Amino acid sequence: MKKIILILFLIVGTHNIQSQELKWYNDMSEAMKVSKKTKKPLLLFFTGSDWCGWCIRLQKEVLKTPEFAKWSDKVVLVELDFPRKTAQPQEIKDQNMQLQQLLAVRGYPTVWFVKASEGKDGKINLEQLGSTGYVAGGPTVWLQGADQILANKKS
Repeated sequence: MKKIILILFLIVGTHNIQSQELKWYNDMSEAMKVSKKTKKPLLLFFTGSDWCGWCIRLQKEVLKTPEFAKWSDKVVLVELDFPRKTAQPQEIKDQNMQLQQLLAVRGYPTVWFVKASEGKDGKINLEQLGSTGYVAGGPTVWLQGADQILANKKS
C-alpha cells in the first residue's frame, strides 16, 4: 500500500512540474501569429543562455518561478538566445541578430516588451513598449516593473 501511495505522489508531482512548464517561442513569426490571435504583447528575452551569468540569474530568480508562470498569461514569451556553446539553426541566428540590431540591444539580459504587426510589405513592425533587464529583488519587484511597462502603453 505504501508503494502505491508513493507512486501516486511521484506521478502527481511530475504532472505538477510539467504543468508549470511555460511555452517559450524562438521563432518570431510563430510568436507573432500567437500574439495576433490572442492580442497579447510579446516579451522578447535576449539572453546568452550558456554563458551569461546575469541571464542565468534572471531565469532562476524570476523567469522560472511560480509567480512569473502565473503572470506570463499577459504576454507571448519569446527567447532570443545568443549561445556560445550550443548550436543553432542559421535562420534563428539571423532572426535574433536582426532583432538585436533593430532594438539596439547592447547587453544581456535584456527584455523588450513589444506589440508586433505585419506591414503591407510583409515586414515585421514592432511598437516598443519598454525594456528592462535583471532587477534585484526577486519576482515581485521584476513583475511590478513589467506591469508598469505594459500599463503605460495600453492606450
